[in-house]
Amino acid sequence: MRTLSLLICLLFACTLWAQSKPDRKLVQFSGVVVTGDSLEPVPFASILTKGSYRGTISDVYGYFSFVAQTGDTVEFAAVGFKRGSYTIPDSLDGNKYSMIHVLMPDTVLLRPLEVYPWPSKEQFREAFMALDLTESEYQRTLRHLNSAEAIQRMENLPPDAGLAAHYQSALDNTRIYNQGMAPTVNLFNPIAWAQFIQAWRTGKLKRQ
Repeated sequence: MRTLSLLICLLFACTLWAQSKPDRKLVQFSGVVVTGDSLEPVPFASILTKGSYRGTISDVYGYFSFVAQTGDTVEFAAVGFKRGSYTIPDSLDGNKYSMIHVLMPDTVLLRPLEVYPWPSKEQFREAFMALDLTESEYQRTLRHLNSAEAIQRMENLPPDAGLAAHYQSALDNTRIYNQGMAPTVNLFNPIAWAQFIQAWRTGKLKRQ
């Protein structure tokens, strides 16, 4: 009996609270999130209604739009900016509301970090004492540049992006120039014959 009376009191209190609470309208809440120093858009900012999981994320232009209620407190957050909030007014005539929200940059100072190539001072001392300085940097550079391994690596090195683009552009120009004509035969090209004879004399054909 006591439990039934308690349930009746709770239901009566909830009914009175629901009747005293004003109805909140649904609105299409839209806007743009910009920075406070340069008014540039803030992409991928988090816009959430306080106390709930309703919200959205701004696009690359800082634009957002989602359904909210009048009187909601909307919180704005983005990496590198201070958090902000805005309360949607209760006295709205229509069902749409737009705004421009400004986020101020947040400066975070990190502790300086020193990076060492050795984990401890003892290992650094051992590596420093074992350092070989018998030859100069210039001589060491010449020794490595004149080695057969370096020459072989330079010969087998693939072309960089600029050279590859230039080669592809030359091929496209040749294809456009020869469009509608018979293909070029290098058998009658004197330059190709000269390159063949030079390669045959130097022995490049045997190595291949």
